[in-house]
Amino acid sequence: MNQPSEEEIEEILNRVRKLELKARRLVRESFAGEYQSSFRGQGLDFDDFREYQHGDEIRFIDWNVTARMNTPFIRKFREERELSVILAVDVSGSADFGSVHFSKREAAAEAAAILGFSAIGNGDKVGLLVFANEPIVFVPPAKGSRHLLRMVREILIARPTAPGTSIKGACDFLVQTLSRRAVVFMISDFFDDPLEKPLGKLARKHETLALEVTDPLEEKLPQAGRVVLTDPETGWEVSVNTNNANLRMGYEKLMRRQHEGLARICRKHGIDLARLSTDRDRLRDLHRMLKQRARKRVR
Repeated sequence: MNQPSEEEIEEILNRVRKLELKARRLVRESFAGEYQSSFRGQGLDFDDFREYQHGDEIRFIDWNVTARMNTPFIRKFREERELSVILAVDVSGSADFGSVHFSKREAAAEAAAILGFSAIGNGDKVGLLVFANEPIVFVPPAKGSRHLLRMVREILIARPTAPGTSIKGACDFLVQTLSRRAVVFMISDFFDDPLEKPLGKLARKHETLALEVTDPLEEKLPQAGRVVLTDPETGWEVSVNTNNANLRMGYEKLMRRQHEGLARICRKHGIDLARLSTDRDRLRDLHRMLKQRARKRVR
C-alpha cells in the first residue's frame, strides 16, 4: 500500500478540518433532530425485580423469584438508548472519480462526518469500516470528536492494495465482527456483483441503510466525440464515439438499470436508500431519508 507524502497528509488534514467545521454547523443548525427522531435504542435492558401489581403484563413474571418469595415478582426493564453506529465506506478505485468539485470519496467522507457528529451528539458510539476489494481499516465504535476526526482522516487517507470493490467482503466482515445489533450505513457507489445476498445477510443482523454515491458524468455521457473510457478498478479501456445518440441512450439505460436494481434489493430487505451525488446538496438527500424513517416509526 502506497503511503501518502507529508504534503498529501497536510492537505488531507486541512480537508478534515474543513469537513469538521462544515459538518458541525450542519448538524447544529438542521440535522440533529432528524437523526434523533429516526433512531431509537436497540431494545430493553434488565433493571430490577419488583412485586407484581394489578395490570402488569403476566409475561414479565419471573417464576424463579416468585417461587422463592412465595409471591409474584416481575422483571423491570429500561430502554437501551445508546446505539452503535458503523460507517462502512467504499474507497475502491471508482470512489476517487469526480467530474465536479468533489470526488465520490470526498462526498462519502462528508456524509460520514455529518452522520458521525449527529450520532456523537446523541450520545451514540460510532465506528468505521474502510473497504475496497477487502476490509482495509476497522475502528471499533467509541465516543468523542477526536475519535470521529480520526475516522474521517482514515476515509480520506486510505490507499487500497487493489482498486476493486467487494460489498460481500465488507458485509461478511461486519456480520462476523459485530456481536451486538448496530446501525450500519453502507456508503458506496455499489458498482459490484453480487449485491443482494451480502446486503440481505447484513440487514438480517443489523439495521442497514444504503447511501449510493454517484457522479453526474457516470449518469449521462456528454456529447464529446471519440473518447477513451477507463475502468478505474480493472484498468479495462474502450474507445467510444459519444456523438452516437444510440450509444448514449444505451449507456443511460444501463445506469438506470443499475440504480433500479439496487433500489429493488433495498426494498426487498427493508434497507433505507438515499442517493448522494457529487454535484448536489447531500444534506438534503440525507434529510429526506431520515424523515421517511421517522414517519415509518410513528405509523
